[in-house]
Amino acid sequence: MREKILRTMNDLRLYALEKGGEVSLYYHEEDSYLMRFANSAISLNTNEHLIRLEITAYEGRKRASYAMITDLDKVEDMKQGIDTACEMVKHVMPLTYQPSVPVYENTYVDENNYDPDLALMSNEEKLAFFNQVVSGFETEEVKLSGIFSSGANTVAAVSTRSEHPFFIKTSDAQVSIVLAHSRLKWEVQSEQSAQQKSDLDAGAMRAELETLLHHYTNDTPQQIPLGKYNIVFGTAAIADMLNFTRFIGFNGGLMKRGYSFLKEEEIGQKMFSDKFTFSDDPTRRETFPFGCDLYGISRHPFPLVVNGVFKAFAWMQDDADEFSQRPTGHTVPHQSLCMAGGSRPVNSVSELVKLQRESDILYIPFLHYMNIVNPSKGIVTASSRFGALLLKQDGSVVVPYNVRMTQSLLDVFGDKLAWIAQDTLPYNTSLSYGARNPTSIVVPRFMQVNDLEISHSNSSY
Repeated sequence: MREKILRTMNDLRLYALEKGGEVSLYYHEEDSYLMRFANSAISLNTNEHLIRLEITAYEGRKRASYAMITDLDKVEDMKQGIDTACEMVKHVMPLTYQPSVPVYENTYVDENNYDPDLALMSNEEKLAFFNQVVSGFETEEVKLSGIFSSGANTVAAVSTRSEHPFFIKTSDAQVSIVLAHSRLKWEVQSEQSAQQKSDLDAGAMRAELETLLHHYTNDTPQQIPLGKYNIVFGTAAIADMLNFTRFIGFNGGLMKRGYSFLKEEEIGQKMFSDKFTFSDDPTRRETFPFGCDLYGISRHPFPLVVNGVFKAFAWMQDDADEFSQRPTGHTVPHQSLCMAGGSRPVNSVSELVKLQRESDILYIPFLHYMNIVNPSKGIVTASSRFGALLLKQDGSVVVPYNVRMTQSLLDVFGDKLAWIAQDTLPYNTSLSYGARNPTSIVVPRFMQVNDLEISHSNSSY
């Protein structure tokens, strides 16, 4: 199949050259499988195979794109797409800068992160995985829901500037399992990301759910007082905050547009906790990495923060063109974000609960509906959901109703950061809509941040 894709892409490139056009071609093929559970039964079991082709035409400072859903055998349709893009570009307004055209100086092919055992995992295996995780947990009132999303992603690209193609194929899976009480309305959840089949660990998900179920079944739920808390965040919460940090912190184009809480003159300064190290590392297979970006720039580990010191902004090619900067190889569907682990040997919820505590600790594994309040100050807001616990200083545990936190990311990853767990793992941040784009962020299992304000506290779930 790879040979047919690359042959077709080259035929289209030659066609554009014959027509006198300047184009780049971006090919995306996905095989997606989704098993969804609701009310302790399979509510949806579906799959789809889609091929998308995006054609971008260039003429001086003009640029126009035309996208289509197609098939490899419909070469004439794709040639018509090239004709359409080349006609469109004649009529668009010119940009204020000269856009770059992708140039691949060497052929780039990477299938190392494709595992057919995961991509083609059977329905029977997926159902058996769910059953292994939740066996004995469901009751007449505690119901199962969740998803098992898996598949393969193929990306290829070529341009009229070079005969060399670009090709990457990956496999991925995202598992989310929720147990919800139909009468009391609480929910607990466990999630897992996989790049290859051996990453799947039903035992780890079962252990997490078992611990949370124990507390949600036996401990007292209550509305907790407003005020400052020492908060331990779980993987999902950490990953979501890092995603926002990437967006309104380290994006060079957004910084130039006034949408970042970091400034150019702060490069090389200590802006975060010395415990905080954060990078874009395409050597980590768990992140479904791109070793080369879509403009042919080779990608290597790219430090963003090292021991609290802000190192660099990430520059996508188009932003670099607009603001006369050097691109950093970040024109990719997703980055390979990784936060380094720390020194605290706490690697499960049960271990966290058993820790000796000098004060109350609020455990928040998930942040719900996170949004930006003030990008220039890094302030975001979100509420807790799915399995929060209040670990009392006296060793008891309370189940808190949902709370809201509105805080600057400079504080969360700054001097208020108390400790970071040793172990790291990938947390899947893939979106459910649009073209398949498997994405995960490598994060520590836990992270404690002290003296964070809880601004709202619900009186029920």
